[in-house]
Amino acid sequence: MPDCNDLHALQIAAVVAPQRDRLDACLIFPSMPAVLKLNKLGSFDFAKLMGGAKSGAKKDSPIKKFFGTLKKNNDNFEEQLLKLIRTLPAVLKFLPSQQARDGGMYIQSLQYWLGGNSENLENLVLSTAQAYVPALKGVDFNCAEPELFPEVGIWHPMAPGMYEDLKEYLNWYDTRRDTKFAADAPVVGLVLQRSHLVTGDEGHYSGVVSELEAQGAKVVPVFAGGLDFSAPVKKFFYDPIYKSTAFVDCIISLTGFALVGGPARQDAPKAVDALKKLNVPYMVSLPLVFQTTEEWMASELGVHPVQVALQVALPELDGGIEPIVFAGRDSNTGKSHSLPDRIDGLCARAIKWANLAKKKVAEKKVAITVFSFPPDKGNVGTAAYLNVFGSIYRVLQDLKAQGYTIEDVPEKEEDLIKMILNDSEARFNSADLNIAYKMDVEEYKRLCPYSQSLEANWGKAPGKLNSQGQNLLIYGKQFGNVFIGVQPTFGYEGDPMALLFSRSASPHHGFAAYYTYLESIFKADAVLHFGTHGSLEFMPGKQVGMSDLCYPDSLISSIPNIYYYAANNPSEATIAKRRSYANTISYLTPPAENAGLYKGLKELKELIASYQTLRESGRGPAICNTIIETARQCNLDKDIQLPEEDAKDLDLAQRDSLVGQAYSRLMEIESRLLPCGLHVVGSPPTAMEAIATLVNIAEIDRPENDPPIKGLPGILARSINRNMEEIYLNNNRGVLVDVELNQRMTEVCRNSVRAFVEDRTDKDGRVSIKALNKFAQMTGLGAREPWTDVIKETEFKKANKDELRAVFKYLEFCLQQVVKDNELGALQQALEGKYVEPGPGGDPIRNPAVLPTGKNIHALDPQSIPTQAALKSARVVVERLLERQKLDNGNAWPETIAVVLWGTDNIKTYGESLAQVMCMVGIKPVPDALGRVNKLEVIPLEELGRPRVDVVVNCSGVFRDLFVNQMNLLDRAVKMAAELDEPDEMNFVRKHAKKQAEEMGINVRQAATRIFSNASGSYSSNVNLAVENSSWSDEQQLQEMYLSRKSFAFNSDRPGAGGEEQREVFESALKSVDATFQNLDSSEISLTDVSHYFDSDPTKLVSGLRSDGKLPSSYIADTTTANAQVRSLGETVRLDARTKLLNPKWYEGMLNSGYEGVREIQKRLTNTVGWSATSGQVDNWVYDEANSTFIDDDDMQKRLMDMNPNSFRKLVATFLEANGRGYWEATPDQLDRLRQLYMDVEDKIEGVD
Repeated sequence: MPDCNDLHALQIAAVVAPQRDRLDACLIFPSMPAVLKLNKLGSFDFAKLMGGAKSGAKKDSPIKKFFGTLKKNNDNFEEQLLKLIRTLPAVLKFLPSQQARDGGMYIQSLQYWLGGNSENLENLVLSTAQAYVPALKGVDFNCAEPELFPEVGIWHPMAPGMYEDLKEYLNWYDTRRDTKFAADAPVVGLVLQRSHLVTGDEGHYSGVVSELEAQGAKVVPVFAGGLDFSAPVKKFFYDPIYKSTAFVDCIISLTGFALVGGPARQDAPKAVDALKKLNVPYMVSLPLVFQTTEEWMASELGVHPVQVALQVALPELDGGIEPIVFAGRDSNTGKSHSLPDRIDGLCARAIKWANLAKKKVAEKKVAITVFSFPPDKGNVGTAAYLNVFGSIYRVLQDLKAQGYTIEDVPEKEEDLIKMILNDSEARFNSADLNIAYKMDVEEYKRLCPYSQSLEANWGKAPGKLNSQGQNLLIYGKQFGNVFIGVQPTFGYEGDPMALLFSRSASPHHGFAAYYTYLESIFKADAVLHFGTHGSLEFMPGKQVGMSDLCYPDSLISSIPNIYYYAANNPSEATIAKRRSYANTISYLTPPAENAGLYKGLKELKELIASYQTLRESGRGPAICNTIIETARQCNLDKDIQLPEEDAKDLDLAQRDSLVGQAYSRLMEIESRLLPCGLHVVGSPPTAMEAIATLVNIAEIDRPENDPPIKGLPGILARSINRNMEEIYLNNNRGVLVDVELNQRMTEVCRNSVRAFVEDRTDKDGRVSIKALNKFAQMTGLGAREPWTDVIKETEFKKANKDELRAVFKYLEFCLQQVVKDNELGALQQALEGKYVEPGPGGDPIRNPAVLPTGKNIHALDPQSIPTQAALKSARVVVERLLERQKLDNGNAWPETIAVVLWGTDNIKTYGESLAQVMCMVGIKPVPDALGRVNKLEVIPLEELGRPRVDVVVNCSGVFRDLFVNQMNLLDRAVKMAAELDEPDEMNFVRKHAKKQAEEMGINVRQAATRIFSNASGSYSSNVNLAVENSSWSDEQQLQEMYLSRKSFAFNSDRPGAGGEEQREVFESALKSVDATFQNLDSSEISLTDVSHYFDSDPTKLVSGLRSDGKLPSSYIADTTTANAQVRSLGETVRLDARTKLLNPKWYEGMLNSGYEGVREIQKRLTNTVGWSATSGQVDNWVYDEANSTFIDDDDMQKRLMDMNPNSFRKLVATFLEANGRGYWEATPDQLDRLRQLYMDVEDKIEGVD
């Protein structure tokens, strides 16, 4: 019985259990408890040994104890079972003689099973039959004893037998006459499953061994019989003489499993510990398990979703890289066989990783690749929150110090930018990038084996992109053995409609030529992709498990790929790992600060302070009038209802309510976290810069922590006998007394954390090791605790000291993590061919384990979400969403909500938005015995207390790639709701599905299709491409792009099929949408920071599909703080504009980074136009204020033009476009000024005086 999850176990048990009593013997080997207990061999009964009310089993039975604790400790499940079975001999001596004999037979049958070869399996059947089948009583088949094999050992297809000692293996290996190796040949360690070796199903292993040796590498293929592969790694991969020195230069696991624990649950810490000590690259390749070779080749998904979850996601937690499929499965025999072209690539890549450890530093060649998106000279060096050229400058200095051959690097970072951006033979301001190499067409065709396949989309080489008509142009600059190149763009940016009906795009010739140059002409030993993110990993091909026809695989070829990736974006980092074989290294986002207040907002706060003092005096109404007028000037009239009448006509309660609402909005703006400036790799924040981050870390309750941590605001609230949730709700409603209280609590939190940090820093603002060591002594009686000195002077002086100590002890750990840094160290490790330690990606506020940066980013076990904590948070958000929708729509329940699911958001929150969808339809996800979420339960209507709300779920392409099994769960949940026998008015899912089924002539289950995404291998709606490149004619064109690219449905009845086009069902479901909904879960990324959010927004599209033409309500859930809120889309866009684009603290922080800062400002304005296009929820004043800030101010205008004229030109053009498309009502003077500016900046770029 192979591994299965709880759901499958129950299904199997349902089939086997009714037959068990009539069977002479029922043998089940390591499996789930529900199935394992069905074992029966004569009087040996597993169910009785496991215990139960009527089993008669002893309370201290080892088996009963084991299953009693299984749920508490479910790691290494299969390994635990094997250990349990090994204890059976000790159990048997306490059993009656017949039971003991039958138990002995069970152990013997297990030994036959584990032996696995044909003789053992034949003897298993025969020995069991002769002992327990009545008709064969007295028959003797003369069964041999089980043939036993080493638990761990070394195997080689040419060796005379298995070895249990490395020296013995090497004695044989080094005296072979069939092959010779170079003295410095790399050594590759292979990790194999013993079961394939003993059953004779080892042809795919032999293929890898043969190819590695043919390419000049030595091999040490080791195996394990159990599921702990760290044992042979520790035993055989170290030098037999110098015991602490690695003997191998690289590891390839061919098992497809996690290093420790197999497919059910791995012990990642144990695996990481073993791999860190060995310290060589760890590759995890995989054989096809759930598909035949033909099915995999035909599949757009690639590897089956179940295998992705078990054999790709889990090994990534160990630090495994490069999930290359190396073996297929025969459709007739089921045996594995080699895939020669895949093995060839796998071995070439492994040898290149191994050679990084052997090659002299001065001889190594590194290709640093930067991105340019959208394609414009002002955008070269695009990366999320990263000062790319400042970081490259740091990397070059570090590499030179290590001995790399670095030449002609300028003294200033600004000059480095100019050398790459400008053609030295052209004018200084030329639009041409520096050309590093001209590749003629003949050379390109000779060196690029797949060039011909690109012609269907791009015609004959050289094409029009990255070409001057005769040659293909490689942009960049060489500095000795380091080449800094500009990755060509995707190619469709100027004509996104070309992708509208295409599912089979390809890179253009210029893109292929760039990577051909890196591999075959520059001969890079490694490529370093710099920042989040480029286009390579999003090129067409299978989602996971590339074939030789997939473009990411073809492009990266055999070059080791190292990739600096933002720590807060684990989902797209995972795509880079799986599709472009990247060894990712996380970098930190800039230190966060509170947004603060400025201009009229600052004045408004001062007025409110005056009102609080004089509210009951005769001056109260006059101050209230001034507050109302100032709030209007600050454009707050859309966020709060401002009265037209004089404040003296309002009573005190009404004035308080009005001022409370204004104060609440102000504090919302002031306290919002925003990253200031851009991060430079290898430059961690100072302790003082980390204060705002630590305050937000301290806000959150962490019941899952050991020990549990209570959030600081809640501790303060309980000290005055208040409930924090109630204070948050009243604050959000504008209840003045609680808005004031919440603000006082916020100040106490900030001041206490500041005191804590100051006590731990030296005069340079860095963490003092001496102060950290002192902390452990500060919990005794009488010890001074600086944070309590702050708190005891306030109304919260009765705060629980033990709870305070616990939260500040946790902050101590977090502070150390925040200021640590291994970003340059990890790059050095990777370039030396060493193991880069893995670590989770995500929001460092929610999960400080993300820190320190410089880790190989992984996501999470996709089967573990949504967690119970995520379900709890999701219920709160859904309740607030439904309340808000009812409040805005005459107390009516929304019948359908269109929801967007993002990969990164669900990793950061452990599945909160996934759980929200479940809550809406009233279905509860349930984990199995191993904690894997794969079961569903209906929440009864009585418990739900409301109708089941229908959903239309748009999953991002990244979510689809990472969480296919959760898409399966969602589809099952919606269909489960649709098939419930409930009244239409209490089940909108069923109501709509029945109507759709009737209209389309299909059944209700088919009509209840609600989980959509892109076609496999495709990403985004391309609305963002069109907006960013101003290459769209009207909104209808954008909506057509959305419908055509996002209408691929996931069907849980055909889980391996991938997305199937279901546009009719998609449009029909969207027609009933009353509200659109997205989540913001991190302070680092908001609505206008990236184009993804508006790219997936269907607000105006729904209006066009609805029969009444009504624009649906649009909401954004903000869970960036402990005070989760649901705002309208318009409110969120305004909040975003006030805290970022229009906020001097934000834009001055960006401009401190010069060239790249201008681009960040321009990007925010472009994304604002995107929201106007898809939702119409951007107010005119946002454009007016932005124009006033960046265009009307002559000094600002000059700064922007001087720092980055190309991005400034785009900024000016975007203002003109916003007016031209009807999103901004600009004055004639504003437009004249913009047109003149556009001509001026054009002249500057062209070098015209």
